[in-house]
Amino acid sequence: MLAIIGGSGLTQLSTLEVMRREVCRTPFGEPSGALTFGTLAGKTAVFLARHGYGHTIPPHLVNYRANIWALKQAKAKAIISVASVGGIREDFAPGTLVIPDQIIDYTWGRKSTFFEGGDTPVRHIDFTHPYDDKLRQQLLAASAAAGEHVFDGGVYASMQGPRLETAAEINRLERDGAHLVGMTGMPEAALARELELPYAAINVVVNYAAGRSSSEHGIHFDSIELVMHEAMVRVRRILEEFCRIA
Repeated sequence: MLAIIGGSGLTQLSTLEVMRREVCRTPFGEPSGALTFGTLAGKTAVFLARHGYGHTIPPHLVNYRANIWALKQAKAKAIISVASVGGIREDFAPGTLVIPDQIIDYTWGRKSTFFEGGDTPVRHIDFTHPYDDKLRQQLLAASAAAGEHVFDGGVYASMQGPRLETAAEINRLERDGAHLVGMTGMPEAALARELELPYAAINVVVNYAAGRSSSEHGIHFDSIELVMHEAMVRVRRILEEFCRIA
């Protein structure tokens, strides 16, 4: 069963034929909301809104451990994350879809492992390639089959939030090699790896990052909503096609 975690702009999956909703409890507290089970293009799937169904949970307060644990407990076999991001690279313009292949983590203070000592041995995971390559390739194939252009690869910088970045911070991220900037990619990806859940992402560029192009003098929030709405229609097509061919 495929699990889909929706971020800003995807608080519900309208193409999912809902069968039931389930409130979950985990050893790490409550997830962001009830899990929504249903079928997508004839395949079973489960959906979770990362920020809550009313979009009320800021990035630094998301209970990432409970979310990933709940999806594993629900017997999900893989996770696709959908997240809105800012584009640092010039060709990552608003409306662009990217299947990233690397992460740089700038977050702090977040609960980032299931193994915190006590009676549980510390576990070190190999995180050389943070996204599951097979799942990435399936997403790329689904995008092509759906007729949707996506970029293959990109370095995602995970920031603390909830504020957006300064122009100087974006300059630093670019020097570090980042192409995209968001707030929720970590520790989500690492936690999925700890539970051996294949994990990949669709990043939706909704604005240029601070100091870049049309955001040179500031972020224009009024234009983000339209870009996000149009891009999420394309994301839903890709997810449907993924379920058809995977």
